[in-house]
Amino acid sequence: MKLYLSVDMEGITGLVDHTNVLRQKENYERSRKIMTDEANAVIYAGFREKCSEVVVNDSHSSMNNLLVERLHPETQLISGSVKPYSMVQGLDQTFDGAMFLGYHAKASMPGVMSHSMIFGARNMYIDDKNIGELGFNAYVAGYYGVPVLMVAGDDQTALEAQQLIPNVTTAIVKQAISRSAAKTLTPKKAEQLLQEKTAAAIQHKHLVKPLNPPKHPTLRIEFANYGQAEWAHLMPGTEIEPGTTTVRFQAKDILEAYQAMLVMTELATRTTFC
Repeated sequence: MKLYLSVDMEGITGLVDHTNVLRQKENYERSRKIMTDEANAVIYAGFREKCSEVVVNDSHSSMNNLLVERLHPETQLISGSVKPYSMVQGLDQTFDGAMFLGYHAKASMPGVMSHSMIFGARNMYIDDKNIGELGFNAYVAGYYGVPVLMVAGDDQTALEAQQLIPNVTTAIVKQAISRSAAKTLTPKKAEQLLQEKTAAAIQHKHLVKPLNPPKHPTLRIEFANYGQAEWAHLMPGTEIEPGTTTVRFQAKDILEAYQAMLVMTELATRTTFC
């Protein structure tokens, strides 16, 4: 079995606010270690379950957070940016399953550090389906026929995953109290849970189907203010829906929609407060 692992940071055990996940903040270096050890728990469990290959994609911010020297020696790590497909870089039809670790709930929903790519995005849609990073990445996996077997993060992330992907295994490492507070497991307990859940997810992989995306999806992103919509609209092929801060793009497939989302959200970050 060939396993793909996408690792974000906000949903990692014990991480609760910006001081944990921003490179310039005081708690970031210790957070990297916890993130790496948590990824290792899944990787080691995967190899114990007879995975022939495990590819790990660092999926947070600058995407060079994982400490490669601490990873299982047989791991293949995708690190750094810019990546054409960001959080799902390297995922293709050769994989038998994917797992999302350290994930968070989508924008405008409760959950620890909930957001969708940038803090200026209120909602993202594929056709009429409201999705976040988890959903978008699962659609790309589905495009290649790859099922998402496990999602790990807080309780709100697990709920989002269960509503989106029937029979997905979830690993809840913390319970959200607010967007910047949680009741959390310790790293050792979380690593034990993740190993157990990884094994269960692989053993029950036949129960999970790929999340198939629409063939010609319409991407819609609702931004927090009109300036962000104006910046996103600079991308050719987009239009601002009248009377809203929502920018629409008609894509030929989910891969084009995904890259359009990356460009639109990157442009939107150029908006200033005044």
